[in-house]
Amino acid sequence: MAEQGDGPLVLLLHGFPQFWWMWRHQISALADAGYRAAALDLRGFGASDKPPRGHDSWTTSADTAAVVRSLGEERAVIVGHGLGGWVGWTTAYLHPQVCRALVTVSMPHPRVLRRALLSSPRQLLAGRYLAGMQTPLVPEREMARPGYVEERLRSGAGTVLDPARTEPFPSAEEIGRYTQALAQPFAADCAAEHYRWLVRSQLRASGRRLAAALKGRLPLDVLSLHGAHDPVILPELAPRSAEYVSGTFSSHTLPRAGHFLPEEAPTQTSQLLIRWLGGLT
Repeated sequence: MAEQGDGPLVLLLHGFPQFWWMWRHQISALADAGYRAAALDLRGFGASDKPPRGHDSWTTSADTAAVVRSLGEERAVIVGHGLGGWVGWTTAYLHPQVCRALVTVSMPHPRVLRRALLSSPRQLLAGRYLAGMQTPLVPEREMARPGYVEERLRSGAGTVLDPARTEPFPSAEEIGRYTQALAQPFAADCAAEHYRWLVRSQLRASGRRLAAALKGRLPLDVLSLHGAHDPVILPELAPRSAEYVSGTFSSHTLPRAGHFLPEEAPTQTSQLLIRWLGGLT
């Protein structure tokens, strides 16, 4: 975990194939703006433990709630990207006592995504990586292949040029750091297990219970950020999350950006996040 600043807690949850470092730009920007920014490694990623079990949404949301309490805080604004966005949504529903507000980046409400995967051929094609994660051993071997991380990052990126970056995303350093992190023992296994549960749980009792638990409207303020050129999660899904929010729902689509907004467009992402945080009561 990385932590910086003093003030209201903002807890940052990364996506795949990254770890906490993907939030480095936002950590410093939030600290400068008067917030306590903390970015953790999800279970099985980065420097976190890599157990063979516990990669389901029930456990990862409990992990997130426990981290808020371990930091000595009662509540936090939870910010999640991709897989971390899914965890953010589930934490807000299953552990509402720790969630002050929610920010999702490149991840609509889980029921919105589920519905799109079942009804939209375009989203099914865009999300084909989910199907690729379901076979035994194959995705772990694929993640160990030289060039896998680079291909994953480049295929998900847009064409935005951010003034905070000296070169387009992904840089050689970003490719190297994420490749090294995913090459740690059991990291690829854990990553695959997260995605296996997301798909297979749809046919299991635990997944049906989760879908039922996420059916209501969140009484929280929610900010949704999405890239206009996101090829992984179609941008038109983002506004549909509004039907599951009874608080204020704000949605922003970033031009020319792809799936990895915090690194592709760090300046815009930080500015939108901090401006929205300033309006919370």
